Amino acid sequence: MTDDNAATAVRETTAVPGPADPAHARIPDTPAGGTVILLNGTSSSGKSSIAQALLDMLDGAWFHMPVDAFHAMRSKGPISDEDLQAEIDRTCKGFHRAVAGMAAGGNNLIVDYPLSRRWRLLDLLDVLVPEDTVLIAVRCPLPELERRERERGDRQLGLAAMQYDQVHSHELHDLDVDTNLLSPEECARRIRDFLPGRPQPTACERLRQALRKPN
Repeated sequence: MTDDNAATAVRETTAVPGPADPAHARIPDTPAGGTVILLNGTSSSGKSSIAQALLDMLDGAWFHMPVDAFHAMRSKGPISDEDLQAEIDRTCKGFHRAVAGMAAGGNNLIVDYPLSRRWRLLDLLDVLVPEDTVLIAVRCPLPELERRERERGDRQLGLAAMQYDQVHSHELHDLDVDTNLLSPEECARRIRDFLPGRPQPTACERLRQALRKPN
């Protein structure tokens, strides 16, 4: 093979393929963003059970995005006590943007997440579309939360108590459900029935206006 032939062969094998089918090169349109149902409650309050019940009740395609799934993706190496909070915060900050990205792609989401630190709420108010976010307070009395923690055996004892005064401290929600009084299915039905006629402005719209005013 001559040098010219060899150069031609290299060009042919490394050339960028042409658009044989232009549809393959077109980025799909997103006519509208998705709805985000944000279930906010302490550990062991029943958020995941409500989310699973909602998946079976809601029309159309919905995704359950729990923050625990993101923590489970992390490598299993040890994390020192002094680095643990920063590691959790980085994961949560990335989780917020993953939720926002999925919704921006037109996907409907059920997000299972405790707003146990104020910055989490403030950051979500910045990255989510507040008109499309439904903020649900998942409530349960502390004695019942502590009983569930002991029975489950897969949660840090005392975690619910640490989160208890924080998760609902901003007060405003679109809807409250109490898992001590209602089953997960009953809570899910209340949320499902609330969605079509939910009032405007949403809780997130009002919270953004109150908490994220420009300086």
